[in-house]
Order: sequence, then C-alpha cells, then structure tokens
Amino acid sequence: MIKDMYKDAIRTLNTLQTNASFLEQVKRERGDPQAQLEAMRGFLERSGLKVEDLDQLNIIHVTGTKGKGSTCAFTECILRSYGLKTGFYSSPHLVQVRERIRINGQPISRELFSKYFWLVYNRLEETKDPAHGSMPAYFRFLTIMAFHVFLQEKVDLAVVEVGIGGAYDCTNIIRAPVVCGVSSLGIDHTSILGDTMEKIAWQKGGIFKPGVPAFTVAQPERPLEVLRDRAQERECPLYLCPELDDFEDRDALELGLAGSHQRCNAALALQLARTWLQRRGCWGLGELKEMPSSTVLAGRPVPLAPAFQPTDAMIQGLRDTEWLGRTQVLPHGPVTWYLDGAHTTSSIQACVRWFRQAALGQDKPHDGSEVRVLLFNATGDRDTAALLKLLLPCHFDYAVFCPNFTQVTSVTSNADQQNFNVTVENALTRCLENQQTWTRLLEEKGGQDPWLPAPLRVGGLLQPAPSRGTLLLVPPSPRPLNAPSLVFPCLAQALRWVAQGRDPHLAAPMGAHPHPAASSGAVLLREAAAVRVLVTGSLHLVGGALRLLDPALSQ
Repeated sequence: MIKDMYKDAIRTLNTLQTNASFLEQVKRERGDPQAQLEAMRGFLERSGLKVEDLDQLNIIHVTGTKGKGSTCAFTECILRSYGLKTGFYSSPHLVQVRERIRINGQPISRELFSKYFWLVYNRLEETKDPAHGSMPAYFRFLTIMAFHVFLQEKVDLAVVEVGIGGAYDCTNIIRAPVVCGVSSLGIDHTSILGDTMEKIAWQKGGIFKPGVPAFTVAQPERPLEVLRDRAQERECPLYLCPELDDFEDRDALELGLAGSHQRCNAALALQLARTWLQRRGCWGLGELKEMPSSTVLAGRPVPLAPAFQPTDAMIQGLRDTEWLGRTQVLPHGPVTWYLDGAHTTSSIQACVRWFRQAALGQDKPHDGSEVRVLLFNATGDRDTAALLKLLLPCHFDYAVFCPNFTQVTSVTSNADQQNFNVTVENALTRCLENQQTWTRLLEEKGGQDPWLPAPLRVGGLLQPAPSRGTLLLVPPSPRPLNAPSLVFPCLAQALRWVAQGRDPHLAAPMGAHPHPAASSGAVLLREAAAVRVLVTGSLHLVGGALRLLDPALSQ
C-alpha cells in the first residue's frame, strides 16, 4: 500500500516538470525575477503556510557554486553531534528523490514522503482558481514540501541548500535565517546567473539578510568585493573564514569527505555551526583562539572571522560526515570505482587532484597491470571540451561516454531518475560529440595522428546488435586509437563492459560491442590486476552509477 502511494507520488511529482524545463521557465521569467519569489510565496500560502512560519525553523541558508552541498553536509553532521534534531534540504538527488529531504541525516521514509507529498499536492489542487491555476514546478514543490516536513516533524534547525543562484532562488523566501554561508564561487548556470564571476557573486549575495551574520571562504578579489557590497547594501555582517589549518593545533582534523578541496568547506561549516550555536544560546562553542591568523590578507575587503578550538562534537561531526557521489570510493574486488559529481572547471580540477592522489595512493599490482577508465557525461550548457581537457593528465587507457539513463528503457521505467526533458537521441548525440572532443584533445596533446576516424555522423550510428535488439553505438569506419573511446546507450551497458563480470554487483556484458577497441579492451579489463574507474562530469551520471553499483540505495 505504502509502496504504491509512494510510486504514485513520484509519478505525480514528475508531471510538475523536471529541472531543464524549469530552467527554461526561469529564463523566461528573468525579465521580472521578483515575480518568481512572489509566485513562490503564493504557492506556500496556498499550501497552508505563511512565510513567517519559516522563522521557527532556525535555518542555516547556504549558497555557492562548488561545495555548497558538502558544506551543508558537514554543518548538519556537526550540529547532529550536539544531539540536535536536524532537517537538511539539498539537491539534486542521486538515487531517490527522498534524499533531498533528510531528518537527522537520513532521507525521510517512503511513508513520510507520501504523507507530506499528498498533503501539499491536494492543498494546492484544492486552491486552484482562475487567478492561481498553476502548480509549482518540481523544485519549488519539493521546497514547499520540505518546509512542511521540517515544521511538522519539529526539527531544532534546518540546513537549506540553495538550488540555483540565490537572489531569485525559491528558497530565498526565507526571511530570518540564523546564519548564511557562501561556498566557493565559479562559473555555472551562466544562462540564468550571468557569464562572469561578478554577476554570479551578485546573485549569490542575494541571500544575505539584515543583521544576519554571513560567512564566505577565500574568493577571487572582484567577486569578493561584490559579496562585500551586497552585504553592505543589505546591512548584513559578512566575514571571511580562516583556513582549516587555523583550527588545527598539533593534529590535523579528520574529514569524512576526501579531497583537499573539502578543507575549505569544512572550515565554513565550523563557522556556520558555531555561529548557529552561539545565536541560539547553546553551550560548548569552542574557545576562541587569540593566536594571529596565518591567513592575513593585506587590505582585506572583508574582515576575517576569528578561528577557535573545535569542540569534541565538532571534531566528531567533521569525521562522521557522509555525502554520496562526492569523492566517493567503492572498492569492488579488482574493480575500484571513484565517483565524483564534479561538473564545473574548478570542481573537475579538484576531482583530478583527488583521483590522482587516491588512485596513485593505492598499492600497485605486483605485475603492474592496471587499467584506468574514464566514464563521463556532461549535460546542460557546460563547456565539455574545457572539462575533458582537465581530465587528460589522468592518463586513462579508455574513455567511455554514455547518457545518464541506467537502462535503454529507463527513460520510462525508473521514476526516481526520470527526466522528461531529455530524449534518448539528444543524449546520445551529446555523448558522440563528447567522444569526438576527447579524440581531438588526445591528438592535440600528443601531436599524434592516431588514424583519424571519419567525422562522426549521427545517421547510421544506431544499429541493433545481431544477438539481441538493444542499441549499440557503432562509429562509422572505426580505426584503432591510442586511447580508445567508446559510446554506450546506457549506464548499465557501459558499467558491464568496464567490469567484464568482475564486479559482483554487475552482470557480465551480453554480446560483443561492434567497435574493435571494445573486444581488445575487454581482454585487457578481464586480465588486469586492478581496474580504476573515474565516474564524473554529472551528478545525475554518478547517481545512475550508484543505483547500479550499490543496489541497497534503491531500497
């Protein structure tokens, strides 16, 4: 019964459009972005809540381009370590939509999801009239639903991650957060937020509220000045976080999330958690340090917050933090999967640093045979060539490209990861373009001439494999390349080819891929002592991979 109600809820939720069409809607509304927030307030009131009700949630509101989800995860885990009941709203989800709304670090149950989904949906349906005939889009709906969950389940606080931007993001109906944070800025969602760091900083600074302290991490000079100006105009005290080194005495703080780039997210989380505890009159804040900070910036536009001695609860929270699909390692026998949802140039750079350190840090196989595979996809308006270029130094033996669909049929079969805005044809065309880009970058890098394949034509690429009716991608007149690249129509086929029956979670590949590199590669992958696979470029790709590699996440 609950299972059916949950399935119906997910199907109905998907009719409210998914992200791509919502982004189109936002672009259209950009002429009057204030109207977006007004519409959101209207939806909230129709659902039975007033904006003032959100003041009870003791919110920590976090934006940024990179690391905002990780910062939220650290902050939530620290405050949970104090015995507080936490709510956490984030996006996107990786495997199940329930992941977006968490209580005490766990996704809400199917039962709770169904209960609150239908409560909110039915209220919005009942209040439709000629003036308010519409339903909120997917992300807006889930935001409203999260507020209902957190209020009725009586959380002590809610950590709320901004969806896109800040100023006009639908989470920005929050009037009185306890504290705000801005993680590292970068270039992403340019069609909505603007194409320069300064324009993006202006949007992010839109979450600042009068008298509410805000913290940010080291940023390039001009964007930091924009944040400072936004804070001044909104009468918000803004501080720069010291680096994590300043919180460490003799021992380095142990972080639950791998990668050196997580250190600035952890430093921001410490400041957000301490300020929340301080403003809510809690004890056990950690002694402020008198020592001069090593991160003194001459003529700083933003004052530096003092470092402090992390408490035991803070230390435990940082150590226990988990955040799926970000610098995550899954060792499955001889095949090790490295998953990171990086999708901007700076996050891919951080991902490469982490992967090289993590993969090189492993003991080399005795016979030295190690195969490195890249599994990549990128979506939206991202500059794929720039992202792929950054991945070249990892020296992959194979590059595999596939859409974010788990199965060829999963465009319809897997409701939690359904996306009505992407057709199979569009997704595959993008993969073929990515493959071409990779080949071109390899040639430019090595100055080699690896028997250039004929220009890829989309026509004639999809051919049924003789053994069964599935689609396989056959580049016209394939010729061997120095680092072969392959395109598969879905994640299941790509992962099975990479694992070659050696990962207990994956079936052996069925039938042969018609590209000659696939059969020679299959032999290498079967015989290698170690296979190291980096899955990156899209959080949705990583989510689909996790669904297949860790079936327990779908339960």
